[in-house]
Amino acid sequence: MTAAEQKRRTALGFIVCLGIVSLFADMTYEGAHSSIGPYLKELGASAAAVSIIAGMGEMLGASLRFFSGRLASKTHAYWTITLFGYAMNVIAVPALAFAGRWEIAAALVIAERTGKALRGPARDVLLSEATEQVGHGFGFGLHSIMDQTGAVVGPLLMMLAVARSGEHFGPAFLWLVFPAVGTLTALTVARILHPTQGASARNPGSQTLPKIFWPYVAAAGLLAFGYTDFPLLAVHFVNRGFFQGQYIPLLYAGAMAVEGATAFLFGKMFDKVGLTALVIGTLISLLSLPLGYLGGPNAAIASIGCWAVGMGAQDASLRSGIAQVVSMNKRGNAFGAFNGVFGVMWFLGSVAMGLLYAHSLYALVALGAAAQLAAAIMFLFLRAPLQRAAAER
Repeated sequence: MTAAEQKRRTALGFIVCLGIVSLFADMTYEGAHSSIGPYLKELGASAAAVSIIAGMGEMLGASLRFFSGRLASKTHAYWTITLFGYAMNVIAVPALAFAGRWEIAAALVIAERTGKALRGPARDVLLSEATEQVGHGFGFGLHSIMDQTGAVVGPLLMMLAVARSGEHFGPAFLWLVFPAVGTLTALTVARILHPTQGASARNPGSQTLPKIFWPYVAAAGLLAFGYTDFPLLAVHFVNRGFFQGQYIPLLYAGAMAVEGATAFLFGKMFDKVGLTALVIGTLISLLSLPLGYLGGPNAAIASIGCWAVGMGAQDASLRSGIAQVVSMNKRGNAFGAFNGVFGVMWFLGSVAMGLLYAHSLYALVALGAAAQLAAAIMFLFLRAPLQRAAAER
């Protein structure tokens, strides 16, 4: 076996190890995410409050990465930061069982998203070092399909737990203790098996982010602004009587299965055609808005599929584009800044859609679709500049 083949094999092994960590982690917090909309409603929160809470959580889960990314780049403590962030996630989620009030549940949702913000850039630096050896799109896509496997199993576990608890969501969150423990166990094993992962990020490299980075971030921000939250879709489906609350986790599990499968496909596509893959995914995802908010039960199911395809395209493509053009020593900063903008824009879009939901579904759909279409056009024009920047790195 040649040295290059050995590097590829080691990199692939690490991606799988981190994929197992994410599998357990997603069982935990995607299981919770699948039910948080109906749970907040059960505790007395309004549709607008659900959307704002979901958006606030996503904003913190992404915007705080600006600081955690800088911390990771400065300290190079990638493993320590990743471990601490996952620990916050897996403590906050089972604690939802004891919330009692929607305000407390909202605080725990935000705490879980904060943990995700802390570990995100550090984990992505570790992962991007491995994807250098196998192709960024393929590597992130492979990780995503394992990640989404957990995101399928978690909601199914919640559906079973809700059924056993007499259709009440609160006690069901206790079941998520088991994958939470699995997350920390798998991460410890990954650290033992790959102790030197992330070492190349310590090497000197470019001291500035490439010029293409900020237009790329702006396009991603528009995409985030126009993306609807699943909890708001779920509340809408329940309000319209399309589905009973206990079946929402099943719908979410289906969405996660579609997201994982399409992430792998879009990842391989990204390695071949670049940002064209993301443009296609965005054009599909914007269909989730008219189908979900203006259609009937069958259109609602189709909207979930479109929503999931768009998420899969984002999972495989957005981080891959950054990894292509940013040197390893600056990726902590880059992933942090990117997610910071993405999170703030997601929050602003969530607030706008949550407020519009009570007044005009047509205005909600128009706002989201226009933002996503504008993002697709920007990504279309950024294809060639991104390819040139990747060739020059």
